[in-house]
Amino acid sequence: MRQKMFYSDYDRALHHTLWGEWDDLLVLMVRTQDELLSKRIEFFLHAFHYHLGEQELLESHESLLHYIDHAMAATQPMSVT
Repeated sequence: MRQKMFYSDYDRALHHTLWGEWDDLLVLMVRTQDELLSKRIEFFLHAFHYHLGEQELLESHESLLHYIDHAMAATQPMSVT
């Protein structure tokens, strides 16, 4: 069975996170099929919106970026030679 690829979601999540496009990040959170990505986005947006403290905001931001980086590396298409 072939595993579904969510690479475009990760690429979009990275773009929206780096450029501060929170509305687009929220839409992606709802539409993505990757539940872990959705949760990481949710935690980050919650920390950002409710100003729960700088440390929590930074941790949720780092957690989101770390997950995106890991997921993108894990879903890179293999080149056929």
